[in-house]
Amino acid sequence: MPPVSPDDLSMPSTPTRQWVVLAGLALGVTVTNGFARFAYGLMLPAMKSEMGWNYAQAGWLNTANAIGYIAGAILTMLLIRHISPARLFAFGLITTTIALLATGLNAALWWQTLWRILAGIFGAMSFSTAGALAAGLFQGDPRRNALAIAILFGSGGGLGIVLTGATLPLMLDRFGPASWPMGWILIGIASLSFLPLGLWAALQMRPPAQSQTKATPLPLRRILPEMAGYAGFGLGYIVYLTFLSAWMTEQAAGAGFIALVWVILGLSICVSPLVWRPVLMRFNSGLPLALILSGIAIGSALPVVLPSGSALLISAVVFGLSVFMAPGAVTNFTRQNLPPESWASAISLFTVVFAVAQTLGPYGAGLVGDLFNNIGISLLAAAGLLLAGAILALLQKPL
Repeated sequence: MPPVSPDDLSMPSTPTRQWVVLAGLALGVTVTNGFARFAYGLMLPAMKSEMGWNYAQAGWLNTANAIGYIAGAILTMLLIRHISPARLFAFGLITTTIALLATGLNAALWWQTLWRILAGIFGAMSFSTAGALAAGLFQGDPRRNALAIAILFGSGGGLGIVLTGATLPLMLDRFGPASWPMGWILIGIASLSFLPLGLWAALQMRPPAQSQTKATPLPLRRILPEMAGYAGFGLGYIVYLTFLSAWMTEQAAGAGFIALVWVILGLSICVSPLVWRPVLMRFNSGLPLALILSGIAIGSALPVVLPSGSALLISAVVFGLSVFMAPGAVTNFTRQNLPPESWASAISLFTVVFAVAQTLGPYGAGLVGDLFNNIGISLLAAAGLLLAGAILALLQKPL
């Protein structure tokens, strides 16, 4: 979605109030990213077992969510010219919460597909406007402004994975696979509890109508390696988050260990902005994206190449430290290499490339898992795609 200039946003007056606003926006990201997009990976083994799905059917539900995300991203691009980011964020947050609650009400595949798509549409509206709102914080302090945006995406999404990872595997183990609807209801209730602060935070930011500055044409051929690398990210990263729990369950991992791995994964995501910030600030080529994709690839392959408890824990750390930084690398590349009037169109283009690739990943990985009767092969295939994306990103030179 086209970013909004921080200068176009009225912001809360005191630093303390701005940090509270950031906390509310981050809780919104917890709902739309940590819960709506990634909690399904924890629920998948129980749902697959209870409904007798194959891997392709199980992967389809995350593909359905990604299809909704594409529609939501495009819809947001159209609506944001007429409706403020604050209202879109609030609407998306409320409707995503409703979608999460509804997911636990019916086991039929068509019902699950419907609400996964709607969670993608509504979640994209809220998630893609959250950054625009956070950009209006700490306008006179570039360091704090950058930190606020990093915290928004890293800690917001990471918190959702920590909370679901710490509770869902243990709940499913205690009450059995048939209790998966209860898991979605609990996630919906948690989302309801985050609504007041999230909605309040959005209402503190009151942007006027967006400026219609005409962007210069993008140098598409010169940024092709970066786009190809980002497509590799979309194809590969989602496989790990969709099928990790299913693979661990097949390896007879206990519920407590599955919960531990996901909590470590979420905590690593939370601290990842601090790890990668020096790299993102120093290089304006495709190198940061290539390094990040290599980290995600290593994290994806480790559990299969070295099937042990320690390797899984290391995998969660490496993957978590890298996965949410790929969008930061692309945003950083855009801001360092293109004029400000082109940032909106460039980031929108990268978003579409990512969203389309992300749509293909889960279903394709499920087909591979069914073909070999081993979802571990899909994790290795995802690692291969991520490494291919890293090699392509390395070809990207500063403009």
